[in-house]
Amino acid sequence: MIRKACIMKVFPNCHEEYRKRHEGIWPEMVNMLTEYGAHNYSIHLDPTTNSLFAYLEIEEEGKWSKSAETQICKKWWAYMKDVMETNPDNSPVVVNLQEVFYQA
Repeated sequence: MIRKACIMKVFPNCHEEYRKRHEGIWPEMVNMLTEYGAHNYSIHLDPTTNSLFAYLEIEEEGKWSKSAETQICKKWWAYMKDVMETNPDNSPVVVNLQEVFYQA
């Protein structure tokens, strides 16, 4: 498995809405994540900075990168664009983090 981590930003007044939308994540979205090799996916909020820390494990980079091309992913991005920082295509603004330590 490949470990990935990134930081995104949620708007200050949208913390609860962000949480609520993920509590009700669409089954089709969960299925797509699994189909494209995502495992152990979690997102954590730092309410003092509005930062979201996401961690997931993927099977392979090529397979995972294709998940962004799916209709369900694009629909989810459009659904989330009003609660977080996004790019012009509605994808979240993401800062990928480099792993500097791992203890198995």
